[in-house]
Amino acid sequence: MSDAVTLYIVKGTFVLLIAASALTWAIIIVKTLQNWRLRRQTQSFYRSFEKTSGLPSADELVKYAGPVARVAQAGLDSWQTSGSDADGAQVELPIRRDLLERRLIQQLQREKKGVEIGLPVLASIGSTSPFVGLFGTVLGIIHALQRIGGSGSASLEVVAGPIGEALEATAVGIAVAVPALIAYNFFLRRLKSLVGDLEDFSNTFIGHAVRSFIRVPAETHRRSDPAIAIGQEASA
Repeated sequence: MSDAVTLYIVKGTFVLLIAASALTWAIIIVKTLQNWRLRRQTQSFYRSFEKTSGLPSADELVKYAGPVARVAQAGLDSWQTSGSDADGAQVELPIRRDLLERRLIQQLQREKKGVEIGLPVLASIGSTSPFVGLFGTVLGIIHALQRIGGSGSASLEVVAGPIGEALEATAVGIAVAVPALIAYNFFLRRLKSLVGDLEDFSNTFIGHAVRSFIRVPAETHRRSDPAIAIGQEASA
């Protein structure tokens, strides 16, 4: 490998590492803003949802945004559409619950995929940057030895400068990898926390749906039973 080609490759590794560092910080800024927005949307929805004892209405869900609101909207749509079959007969509770669980899981996976965008890039940069820097260091040392061999001198003054420049690539690679790995672990922990909250909300939503199914038929039966109606009038 010629001296010029080696020098170009070494400079190219520096350019690649600088570009990876810029991409890392851009992702960190975007993910920080995204997590801040998701936290506000989730807290706002939870404050409203805790005040209701049953399922939220479609008009109420339109007022909110965020992953929890979208999961609730998907669950509400599934619960309403599964109320009756093609013949107009009422669907049994186990079937409706199974359909609701499937729909909630599907929406939860969509929300997870949307939030984890950018994390694979951070993981890739954090794991490969030190090796890219080491690659540049090795080629830099080769370039330095070629320069030393061309000069015909092996004194400390001649050796220390080129070798020190070659080691800068490793230092830059580590400097790029550390923020990427720290950010990846932080945002991965936030993602797991969000997924846990969505799973808890899904279970709570299913509980509200089941209670509404049990309560509504019971109330309908009481209103349609003449004996109960007569008893209620006599007691009045």
